[in-house]
Amino acid sequence: MSKFVRVVGASLIGTTIEWYDFFLYTSAAALVFNKLFFPTADPLTGTLLAFLTYAVGFVARPIGGLVFGHFGDRVGRKRLLVLSLLLMGGATFAMGLLPTYTAIGVGAPLLLTALRLVQGFALGGEWGGAVLIVSEHGSPERRGFWASWPQCGAPGGNLLATGVLTLLAATQSDATFLSWGWRVPFLLSGVLVMVGLWVRLSVTESPVFLEAQAKAAEPHVPVVEVFRNGWRQVLLTIGARMAENVSYYVITAFILVYVTTGLGMARTVGLNAVLIGSAVHFVAIPLWGALSDLIGRRPVYLFGAVSMAAWAFVFFTMLDSRSPAVIVIAATVGLVLHGAMYGPQAAFFSEQFPTRVRYTGLSVGGQLSSIAAGAVAPLIATALFQAYHSTLPVSFYLLGMCAITVVAVLLSRETRGRSLTEPVATASATAVTAG
Repeated sequence: MSKFVRVVGASLIGTTIEWYDFFLYTSAAALVFNKLFFPTADPLTGTLLAFLTYAVGFVARPIGGLVFGHFGDRVGRKRLLVLSLLLMGGATFAMGLLPTYTAIGVGAPLLLTALRLVQGFALGGEWGGAVLIVSEHGSPERRGFWASWPQCGAPGGNLLATGVLTLLAATQSDATFLSWGWRVPFLLSGVLVMVGLWVRLSVTESPVFLEAQAKAAEPHVPVVEVFRNGWRQVLLTIGARMAENVSYYVITAFILVYVTTGLGMARTVGLNAVLIGSAVHFVAIPLWGALSDLIGRRPVYLFGAVSMAAWAFVFFTMLDSRSPAVIVIAATVGLVLHGAMYGPQAAFFSEQFPTRVRYTGLSVGGQLSSIAAGAVAPLIATALFQAYHSTLPVSFYLLGMCAITVVAVLLSRETRGRSLTEPVATASATAVTAG
C-alpha cells in the first residue's frame, strides 16, 4: 500500500502545482492583468480582454491532450507527466518576469498570451496522465475514491494560488501590489516545480500500461483509433464536462469580477470566499469519489449536475446580499455541489476507454470540452453581465450547460467496478447505452 500511496501523493502534488500555475493566471486576470496589460480600456472591457488571453490557454489544451495522449499511450504515463510539470512551471515563472504595457506597449500582452499558450498545452497533457497513473495502479473496488485525489489538485492549486494572492492583498497597498507584489506568486512557481519534480520522478510506471505494451503486437496510432472507434465516448466525455467546467469557473473566477466590479466590494471578499470554498472542496471531492464506489458513478454525477442547475440561481441571490459571510457560503456550497461531478469524474472517464488509447481518449474528450466550457465561461458570464446589467442571464447560461451534462451522463454506461485490463465496448457496440 505504501507504494500505491506514494503514487497517489505524487499525482496529487504534481496536479496541485500545475493547477496553482493555471489558476494563478485566472485570479490575476480578474484582479490585475486588466490594469497592467490592458490599461487603456474601461474596467469591464479590460477584464474581458484579460479573460480573452486567459481563454487562449484553453485553446492549447486539446492540442496538449492530443500530443501528450499520443505519446503517453505509446511510451508511458510517467515521462509525459514530468514534461508537463516542467513546461507549466517554466511558463508561469516567466510570467513573473514579464514587462508590463507601460514598459513595452503591445508586446506585453503578446508575450503574456504566448506563455498562456504554453500553460494550456502543458495542462492539456497533465490531467489525463495524472488521473490514469492512479486509476491504473489501484483496484476497481475503490477506484472512485483513489482516482479522485488527483482531482483534488484543482482546489488545492486554487487554494494555494488564492491564498498567496489574499496574503499579498492583505499585507500590501493596492499600489505596491500592482507595482511588484503580483509577481511574487508567479516566481514562487519555480520552487514548487522543483519539489513536484522530485516527488514525481520517484513513482513507477502504470502496471496496466506496461502489461498492455508487452502484449501489443505492433505499433499503433492512438488518436486515429480514438476517433475511429471511440468517438461516442469522446462526445459523451465532452458533454459530461460542460456543467462541471462552466460552474467551476463561474464560481471561482467570475465571482471575483462580480464582487469587485458589479457589487463594488473589496477584492478580498471574493478571494476569501474562493479560499474557504476551495478548502471545503478539497475535502468533498474524495468523499464524492468514495460514494461513487458504493452507488455508482452516474447517480453521483447526475446529482451534482441537477443540483448545480438549481444553485445557479441561488448563488447570485446570495452574492447580492453583500454580506461577506453569505458570499462565502454561496461559493462553498457551489463548490461542494461541483465536487459531486468532479469527484467520480476521473474513474468514470478512465473506465470508458481501453488501455491502448486511454490517455488519448481521456485527454481529448476532457480538453475539447475545456474550449466550449471553461475557456469561455468567465468571458461569457462577464459579457452577459455587461450587456444586461443582471446576473440572471448568467444563471440561465449555467442551467443550459447542466442540461447538456445530464443528457450526456444518462446516455453513458455505468462503469463502477470495471477492470481496466478488460476490453471496452466501442462505438459500434454498446458504448452509449444507459446501464
